[in-house]
Amino acid sequence: MSDVFLVPGVRTPFVKAGGAYAKHNALALSVPVLQAMNARTAPDLLIWGQVIPDATVSNIARELIFEAKMSPDIPAFSTVMACSTSFIGTIEASGMVGRGDLHLALVGGVETMSHVPLALKAGFADSVLGQFVKNPAGALETLQRVTPQDFDLPIHGWANRQSGRSMGEHTEDTAKRFAIARADQDRRALLSHQGAIAGQDSGFFKDLVIAFDGVDHDTIPRRDTTPEKLASLPAVFDRTSGQGTLTAGNSSPNTDGAASIWVADAEGLRRLGNPPAVRLVDWQVQAMDYHEEGILMAPARAIPRLLARNGLKFADIALWNIHEAFAAQVLANIKAASDPAYRHEKAGVDVDLGEFPWDRVNPHGGSLAIGHPFAATGARILSQAAKELGTMAPGSRAVVSVCADGGHGTVALLERS
Repeated sequence: MSDVFLVPGVRTPFVKAGGAYAKHNALALSVPVLQAMNARTAPDLLIWGQVIPDATVSNIARELIFEAKMSPDIPAFSTVMACSTSFIGTIEASGMVGRGDLHLALVGGVETMSHVPLALKAGFADSVLGQFVKNPAGALETLQRVTPQDFDLPIHGWANRQSGRSMGEHTEDTAKRFAIARADQDRRALLSHQGAIAGQDSGFFKDLVIAFDGVDHDTIPRRDTTPEKLASLPAVFDRTSGQGTLTAGNSSPNTDGAASIWVADAEGLRRLGNPPAVRLVDWQVQAMDYHEEGILMAPARAIPRLLARNGLKFADIALWNIHEAFAAQVLANIKAASDPAYRHEKAGVDVDLGEFPWDRVNPHGGSLAIGHPFAATGARILSQAAKELGTMAPGSRAVVSVCADGGHGTVALLERS
Protein backbone atom coordinates (compact mmCIF):
# COMPACT_ATOMS: atom_id res chain seq x y z
CA MET A 1 0.00 0.00 0.00
CA SER A 2 1.33 3.42 -0.95
CA ASP A 3 2.00 6.18 1.58
CA VAL A 4 -0.84 8.57 2.40
CA PHE A 5 -0.15 12.24 3.03
CA LEU A 6 -2.16 15.04 4.65
CA VAL A 7 -1.92 18.59 3.34
CA PRO A 8 -3.56 21.48 5.21
CA GLY A 9 -6.79 22.76 3.74
CA VAL A 10 -8.56 26.06 4.26
CA ARG A 11 -11.55 26.94 6.35
CA THR A 12 -13.88 29.79 7.12
CA PRO A 13 -13.21 31.77 10.24
CA PHE A 14 -15.06 30.15 13.13
CA VAL A 15 -17.67 32.34 14.83
CA LYS A 16 -20.16 31.82 17.61
CA ALA A 17 -23.55 30.49 16.57
CA GLY A 18 -26.16 33.21 16.23
CA GLY A 19 -23.51 35.71 15.18
CA ALA A 20 -21.99 36.80 11.90
CA TYR A 21 -23.02 33.69 9.96
CA ALA A 22 -26.55 33.39 11.30
CA LYS A 23 -28.11 34.07 7.90
CA HIS A 24 -26.11 31.36 6.11
CA ASN A 25 -26.95 27.69 5.76
CA ALA A 26 -24.46 24.81 5.60
CA LEU A 27 -24.21 24.90 1.83
CA ALA A 28 -23.41 28.61 1.79
CA LEU A 29 -20.74 28.19 4.48
CA SER A 30 -19.10 25.31 2.60
CA VAL A 31 -19.05 26.74 -0.93
CA PRO A 32 -16.20 29.28 -0.51
CA VAL A 33 -14.03 26.66 1.17
CA LEU A 34 -14.55 24.19 -1.67
CA GLN A 35 -14.04 26.85 -4.32
CA ALA A 36 -10.74 27.89 -2.77
CA MET A 37 -9.56 24.27 -2.59
CA ASN A 38 -10.74 23.45 -6.11
CA ALA A 39 -8.98 26.55 -7.44
CA ARG A 40 -5.68 25.03 -6.30
CA THR A 41 -6.39 21.77 -8.10
CA ALA A 42 -9.43 19.63 -8.74
CA PRO A 43 -9.77 16.60 -6.45
CA ASP A 44 -10.59 13.09 -7.58
CA LEU A 45 -13.05 12.62 -4.71
CA LEU A 46 -15.03 14.74 -2.25
CA ILE A 47 -16.01 13.55 1.23
CA TRP A 48 -18.00 16.06 3.29
CA GLY A 49 -19.98 15.85 6.51
CA GLN A 50 -22.57 17.60 8.64
CA VAL A 51 -23.68 16.35 12.06
CA ILE A 52 -26.95 18.30 12.34
CA PRO A 53 -28.34 17.81 8.84
CA ASP A 54 -30.70 19.85 6.75
CA ALA A 55 -33.74 17.63 6.19
CA THR A 56 -33.91 18.73 2.53
CA VAL A 57 -30.32 17.61 1.74
CA SER A 58 -29.65 13.88 1.62
CA ASN A 59 -26.02 13.98 0.39
CA ILE A 60 -24.45 17.34 1.19
CA ALA A 61 -21.18 16.37 -0.51
CA ARG A 62 -22.84 15.81 -3.87
CA GLU A 63 -24.99 18.92 -3.54
CA LEU A 64 -21.82 20.93 -2.92
CA ILE A 65 -20.26 19.71 -6.15
CA PHE A 66 -22.98 21.64 -7.96
CA GLU A 67 -23.26 24.55 -5.52
CA ALA A 68 -19.52 25.19 -5.74
CA LYS A 69 -19.53 24.67 -9.53
CA MET A 70 -17.00 21.86 -9.35
CA SER A 71 -16.78 19.21 -12.06
CA PRO A 72 -19.84 16.93 -11.93
CA ASP A 73 -17.45 14.08 -12.78
CA ILE A 74 -16.06 14.20 -9.22
CA PRO A 75 -17.71 11.51 -7.05
CA ALA A 76 -18.87 12.79 -3.68
CA PHE A 77 -20.34 11.20 -0.59
CA SER A 78 -21.26 12.32 2.90
CA THR A 79 -20.11 10.89 6.19
CA VAL A 80 -20.91 11.42 9.86
CA MET A 81 -19.38 10.45 13.20
CA ALA A 82 -20.42 13.26 15.53
CA CYS A 83 -17.40 15.45 16.37
CA SER A 84 -15.06 13.05 14.53
CA THR A 85 -16.96 13.48 11.24
CA SER A 86 -14.26 15.04 9.04
CA PHE A 87 -11.60 13.04 10.91
CA ILE A 88 -13.27 9.75 10.00
CA GLY A 89 -13.75 11.14 6.49
CA THR A 90 -9.98 11.59 6.33
CA ILE A 91 -9.44 7.99 7.40
CA GLU A 92 -11.98 6.82 4.83
CA ALA A 93 -10.15 8.77 2.14
CA SER A 94 -6.80 7.31 3.23
CA GLY A 95 -8.07 3.86 2.30
CA MET A 96 -9.19 5.05 -1.14
CA VAL A 97 -6.35 7.19 -2.51
CA GLY A 98 -3.87 5.16 -4.48
CA ARG A 99 -6.64 2.85 -5.65
CA GLY A 100 -9.32 3.04 -8.31
CA ASP A 101 -7.58 5.91 -10.12
CA LEU A 102 -7.99 8.15 -7.05
CA HIS A 103 -4.92 10.14 -6.04
CA LEU A 104 -6.30 13.20 -4.29
CA ALA A 105 -9.31 13.51 -1.97
CA LEU A 106 -10.83 16.70 -0.60
CA VAL A 107 -12.31 16.05 2.84
CA GLY A 108 -14.13 18.32 5.25
CA GLY A 109 -17.25 19.26 7.08
CA VAL A 110 -19.53 22.07 8.09
CA GLU A 111 -21.80 22.95 10.95
CA THR A 112 -24.22 25.82 11.16
CA MET A 113 -25.39 25.64 14.73
CA SER A 114 -27.35 28.83 14.10
CA HIS A 115 -29.76 26.73 12.02
CA VAL A 116 -31.08 23.59 13.70
CA PRO A 117 -34.10 21.98 12.03
CA LEU A 118 -37.10 21.30 14.25
CA ALA A 119 -38.81 17.95 13.75
CA LEU A 120 -42.46 17.05 14.10
CA LYS A 121 -43.15 14.15 16.41
CA ALA A 122 -43.38 10.93 14.44
CA GLY A 123 -47.02 10.20 15.21
CA PHE A 124 -48.19 13.66 14.22
CA ALA A 125 -46.04 13.69 11.08
CA ASP A 126 -47.33 10.28 10.02
CA SER A 127 -50.93 11.36 10.45
CA VAL A 128 -50.41 14.52 8.40
CA LEU A 129 -48.64 12.62 5.61
CA GLY A 130 -51.44 10.05 5.54
CA GLN A 131 -53.99 12.81 5.38
CA PHE A 132 -52.20 14.43 2.42
CA VAL A 133 -52.90 11.31 0.34
CA LYS A 134 -56.65 11.46 0.89
CA ASN A 135 -57.38 15.07 1.73
CA PRO A 136 -54.58 17.58 0.97
CA ALA A 137 -56.72 20.56 1.98
CA GLY A 138 -57.50 18.93 5.32
CA ALA A 139 -53.82 18.20 5.87
CA LEU A 140 -52.97 21.86 5.37
CA GLU A 141 -55.66 22.83 7.87
CA THR A 142 -54.16 20.37 10.36
CA LEU A 143 -50.72 21.93 9.93
CA GLN A 144 -52.18 25.37 10.60
CA ARG A 145 -53.23 24.08 14.03
CA VAL A 146 -49.78 22.70 14.98
CA THR A 147 -48.78 23.34 18.60
CA PRO A 148 -45.44 23.18 20.47
CA GLN A 149 -46.49 19.76 21.75
CA ASP A 150 -46.37 18.44 18.18
CA PHE A 151 -42.62 19.11 17.88
CA ASP A 152 -39.59 17.20 19.12
CA LEU A 153 -37.95 20.28 20.60
CA PRO A 154 -34.21 20.29 21.52
CA ILE A 155 -34.95 21.12 25.15
CA HIS A 156 -31.69 19.49 26.26
CA GLY A 157 -29.61 20.88 23.39
CA TRP A 158 -27.53 18.33 21.52
CA ALA A 159 -28.14 15.50 23.94
CA ASN A 160 -27.08 11.93 23.45
CA ARG A 161 -30.12 10.00 22.29
CA GLN A 162 -29.48 6.98 24.48
CA SER A 163 -28.93 8.86 27.73
CA GLY A 164 -30.95 12.01 27.08
CA ARG A 165 -28.06 13.99 28.58
CA SER A 166 -25.79 16.58 27.01
CA MET A 167 -22.05 16.23 26.50
CA GLY A 168 -21.51 18.77 29.26
CA GLU A 169 -23.60 16.80 31.74
CA HIS A 170 -21.68 13.64 30.91
CA THR A 171 -18.37 15.46 31.22
CA GLU A 172 -19.31 16.79 34.65
CA ASP A 173 -19.50 13.12 35.69
CA THR A 174 -16.06 12.56 34.16
CA ALA A 175 -14.57 15.57 35.95
CA LYS A 176 -15.84 14.27 39.29
CA ARG A 177 -14.73 10.68 38.65
CA PHE A 178 -11.20 11.68 37.68
CA ALA A 179 -10.96 14.54 40.20
CA ILE A 180 -10.29 17.22 37.57
CA ALA A 181 -10.04 20.51 39.46
CA ARG A 182 -11.79 23.64 38.28
CA ALA A 183 -8.54 25.62 38.43
CA ASP A 184 -6.81 23.14 36.11
CA GLN A 185 -9.70 23.35 33.64
CA ASP A 186 -9.53 27.13 33.63
CA ARG A 187 -5.77 27.03 33.12
CA ARG A 188 -6.21 24.76 30.09
CA ALA A 189 -8.77 27.21 28.68
CA LEU A 190 -6.45 30.16 29.27
CA LEU A 191 -3.61 28.38 27.44
CA SER A 192 -5.94 27.67 24.52
CA HIS A 193 -6.88 31.33 24.15
CA GLN A 194 -3.29 32.46 24.54
CA GLY A 195 -2.14 30.01 21.87
CA ALA A 196 -4.86 31.05 19.42
CA ILE A 197 -4.17 34.76 19.93
CA ALA A 198 -0.44 34.20 19.50
CA GLY A 199 -1.18 32.27 16.30
CA GLN A 200 -3.27 35.14 14.97
CA ASP A 201 -0.60 37.70 15.87
CA SER A 202 2.18 35.68 14.21
CA GLY A 203 0.19 35.04 11.03
CA PHE A 204 0.06 31.28 11.59
CA PHE A 205 -3.57 31.09 10.47
CA LYS A 206 -3.12 33.33 7.41
CA ASP A 207 -3.07 30.50 4.85
CA LEU A 208 -5.49 28.30 6.78
CA VAL A 209 -8.39 30.76 7.09
CA ILE A 210 -10.18 32.48 4.21
CA ALA A 211 -12.44 35.49 4.67
CA PHE A 212 -16.18 34.93 4.57
CA ASP A 213 -18.97 37.51 4.76
CA GLY A 214 -16.71 40.24 6.09
CA VAL A 215 -15.01 38.07 8.72
CA ASP A 216 -11.32 37.34 8.12
CA HIS A 217 -10.26 35.69 11.40
CA ASP A 218 -11.64 33.50 14.17
CA THR A 219 -13.69 35.73 16.44
CA ILE A 220 -13.95 33.47 19.50
CA PRO A 221 -10.38 33.71 20.91
CA ARG A 222 -10.31 36.28 23.68
CA ARG A 223 -7.29 38.49 24.11
CA ASP A 224 -8.62 39.74 27.45
CA THR A 225 -9.10 36.33 29.07
CA THR A 226 -7.50 36.09 32.52
CA PRO A 227 -7.47 33.48 35.31
CA GLU A 228 -9.63 35.80 37.37
CA LYS A 229 -12.27 36.18 34.66
CA LEU A 230 -12.39 32.45 34.06
CA ALA A 231 -12.66 31.73 37.79
CA SER A 232 -15.63 34.11 38.11
CA LEU A 233 -17.85 32.18 35.69
CA PRO A 234 -20.64 29.99 37.09
CA ALA A 235 -21.04 26.28 36.41
CA VAL A 236 -23.43 25.66 33.52
CA PHE A 237 -24.07 21.89 33.46
CA ASP A 238 -24.34 21.17 37.19
CA ARG A 239 -25.97 24.14 38.85
CA THR A 240 -27.55 22.38 41.81
CA SER A 241 -24.94 20.25 43.58
CA GLY A 242 -22.50 23.05 44.25
CA GLN A 243 -19.76 20.83 42.79
CA GLY A 244 -20.07 21.73 39.11
CA THR A 245 -16.80 22.76 37.45
CA LEU A 246 -17.68 23.14 33.76
CA THR A 247 -18.34 26.73 32.72
CA ALA A 248 -18.81 28.71 29.54
CA GLY A 249 -15.12 29.55 29.79
CA ASN A 250 -13.73 26.03 29.94
CA SER A 251 -16.24 24.50 27.49
CA SER A 252 -16.20 24.91 23.71
CA PRO A 253 -18.91 27.26 22.39
CA ASN A 254 -21.65 26.56 19.85
CA THR A 255 -19.94 27.49 16.60
CA ASP A 256 -20.61 28.01 12.89
CA GLY A 257 -17.93 27.17 10.33
CA ALA A 258 -16.61 24.92 7.58
CA ALA A 259 -13.16 23.34 7.20
CA SER A 260 -11.26 21.14 4.74
CA ILE A 261 -8.11 19.05 4.29
CA TRP A 262 -6.33 17.24 1.44
CA VAL A 263 -5.63 13.49 1.53
CA ALA A 264 -3.15 12.42 -1.14
CA ASP A 265 -0.85 9.70 -2.39
CA ALA A 266 2.50 10.62 -4.01
CA GLU A 267 0.81 11.59 -7.29
CA GLY A 268 -1.74 13.72 -5.46
CA LEU A 269 1.06 15.38 -3.50
CA ARG A 270 2.79 16.21 -6.80
CA ARG A 271 -0.42 17.80 -8.12
CA LEU A 272 -0.48 20.02 -5.04
CA GLY A 273 3.04 21.25 -5.78
CA ASN A 274 4.91 18.93 -3.41
CA PRO A 275 4.25 20.81 -0.15
CA PRO A 276 5.90 19.61 3.10
CA ALA A 277 5.06 15.92 3.28
CA VAL A 278 3.16 14.91 6.40
CA ARG A 279 2.47 11.19 6.33
CA LEU A 280 -0.55 9.52 7.93
CA VAL A 281 1.30 6.65 9.60
CA ASP A 282 -1.45 4.95 11.60
CA TRP A 283 -4.78 5.56 13.22
CA GLN A 284 -7.04 4.16 15.93
CA VAL A 285 -10.82 4.41 15.94
CA GLN A 286 -12.03 3.52 19.41
CA ALA A 287 -15.44 2.87 20.94
CA MET A 288 -16.39 2.21 24.55
CA ASP A 289 -19.34 1.86 26.88
CA TYR A 290 -19.67 5.44 28.00
CA HIS A 291 -21.57 4.44 31.14
CA GLU A 292 -18.23 3.42 32.63
CA GLU A 293 -16.38 6.72 32.94
CA GLY A 294 -17.80 9.25 30.51
CA ILE A 295 -19.00 9.72 26.98
CA LEU A 296 -15.84 11.48 25.73
CA MET A 297 -13.21 9.15 27.23
CA ALA A 298 -12.44 6.81 24.32
CA PRO A 299 -9.15 8.61 23.43
CA ALA A 300 -7.75 7.45 26.78
CA ARG A 301 -7.83 3.94 25.32
CA ALA A 302 -7.02 4.83 21.73
CA ILE A 303 -3.85 6.83 22.46
CA PRO A 304 -2.01 4.08 24.42
CA ARG A 305 -2.98 1.47 21.84
CA LEU A 306 -1.75 3.62 18.96
CA LEU A 307 1.55 4.41 20.68
CA ALA A 308 2.21 0.87 21.85
CA ARG A 309 1.50 -0.58 18.41
CA ASN A 310 4.11 1.76 16.93
CA GLY A 311 6.69 1.27 19.70
CA LEU A 312 6.42 4.87 20.89
CA LYS A 313 6.23 6.71 24.21
CA PHE A 314 4.64 10.06 25.01
CA ALA A 315 8.01 11.83 24.72
CA ASP A 316 8.51 10.52 21.17
CA ILE A 317 5.66 12.74 19.98
CA ALA A 318 6.80 16.28 19.18
CA LEU A 319 3.28 17.68 18.80
CA TRP A 320 -0.05 16.85 20.39
CA ASN A 321 -3.18 18.35 18.87
CA ILE A 322 -6.11 17.38 21.08
CA HIS A 323 -9.71 18.44 20.52
CA GLU A 324 -10.96 20.52 23.43
CA ALA A 325 -14.67 19.85 23.66
CA PHE A 326 -14.18 20.63 27.34
CA ALA A 327 -11.00 21.30 29.28
CA ALA A 328 -12.08 18.59 31.72
CA GLN A 329 -12.28 15.99 28.95
CA VAL A 330 -8.73 16.77 27.75
CA LEU A 331 -7.33 16.55 31.26
CA ALA A 332 -9.25 13.38 32.15
CA ASN A 333 -8.23 11.55 28.99
CA ILE A 334 -4.53 12.26 29.47
CA LYS A 335 -4.72 11.50 33.19
CA ALA A 336 -6.29 8.13 32.41
CA ALA A 337 -3.92 7.35 29.52
CA SER A 338 -0.98 8.15 31.83
CA ASP A 339 -2.17 5.74 34.52
CA PRO A 340 -0.57 2.26 34.17
CA ALA A 341 -3.52 0.58 35.90
CA TYR A 342 -6.03 2.25 33.59
CA ARG A 343 -3.95 1.42 30.52
CA HIS A 344 -3.76 -2.22 31.56
CA GLU A 345 -7.44 -2.60 32.40
CA LYS A 346 -9.08 -0.45 29.71
CA ALA A 347 -6.61 -0.40 26.82
CA GLY A 348 -4.78 -3.68 27.33
CA VAL A 349 -1.45 -1.83 27.21
CA ASP A 350 1.27 -2.67 29.73
CA VAL A 351 4.27 -0.76 28.33
CA ASP A 352 5.58 2.30 30.15
CA LEU A 353 4.71 5.40 28.13
CA GLY A 354 6.60 7.81 30.38
CA GLU A 355 5.59 11.33 31.35
CA PHE A 356 3.15 13.25 29.23
CA PRO A 357 4.62 16.48 27.70
CA TRP A 358 1.91 19.07 28.32
CA ASP A 359 4.10 21.82 26.82
CA ARG A 360 3.61 20.23 23.36
CA VAL A 361 -0.20 20.41 23.36
CA ASN A 362 -2.15 22.71 21.01
CA PRO A 363 0.57 25.35 20.52
CA HIS A 364 -1.78 27.53 18.44
CA GLY A 365 -4.90 26.96 20.51
CA GLY A 366 -7.69 24.42 20.39
CA SER A 367 -11.45 24.19 20.27
CA LEU A 368 -11.97 26.03 23.58
CA ALA A 369 -10.64 29.20 21.96
CA ILE A 370 -11.09 28.61 18.22
CA GLY A 371 -14.55 27.05 18.40
CA HIS A 372 -16.16 23.72 17.60
CA PRO A 373 -18.47 23.40 14.57
CA PHE A 374 -19.04 19.67 15.02
CA ALA A 375 -18.37 18.26 11.55
CA ALA A 376 -15.64 20.81 10.74
CA THR A 377 -13.44 20.19 13.77
CA GLY A 378 -11.65 17.10 12.46
CA ALA A 379 -10.48 18.86 9.30
CA ARG A 380 -9.55 21.97 11.27
CA ILE A 381 -7.45 20.12 13.82
CA LEU A 382 -5.76 17.85 11.24
CA SER A 383 -4.91 20.81 8.99
CA GLN A 384 -3.55 22.75 11.93
CA ALA A 385 -1.43 19.80 13.05
CA ALA A 386 -0.19 19.14 9.50
CA LYS A 387 0.96 22.74 9.15
CA GLU A 388 2.67 22.73 12.56
CA LEU A 389 4.38 19.40 11.87
CA GLY A 390 5.40 20.55 8.39
CA THR A 391 7.72 23.14 9.95
CA MET A 392 9.51 20.53 12.08
CA ALA A 393 12.49 18.34 11.25
CA PRO A 394 11.97 15.22 9.14
CA GLY A 395 11.02 12.29 11.33
CA SER A 396 9.10 14.46 13.83
CA ARG A 397 5.78 12.97 14.88
CA ALA A 398 2.38 14.29 15.91
CA VAL A 399 -0.67 12.72 17.51
CA VAL A 400 -4.09 14.17 16.75
CA SER A 401 -7.01 13.15 18.95
CA VAL A 402 -10.73 13.86 18.74
CA CYS A 403 -13.41 12.59 21.11
CA ALA A 404 -16.98 12.17 19.90
CA ASP A 405 -20.51 11.58 21.12
CA GLY A 406 -21.52 7.98 21.65
CA GLY A 407 -18.28 6.92 23.33
CA HIS A 408 -16.05 7.31 20.27
CA GLY A 409 -12.47 8.46 19.92
CA THR A 410 -10.43 8.97 16.74
CA VAL A 411 -6.65 9.25 17.02
CA ALA A 412 -3.98 9.51 14.30
CA LEU A 413 -0.19 9.31 14.20
CA LEU A 414 1.45 11.70 11.71
CA GLU A 415 5.10 11.95 10.68
CA ARG A 416 7.08 14.63 8.86
CA SER A 417 8.71 12.85 5.93
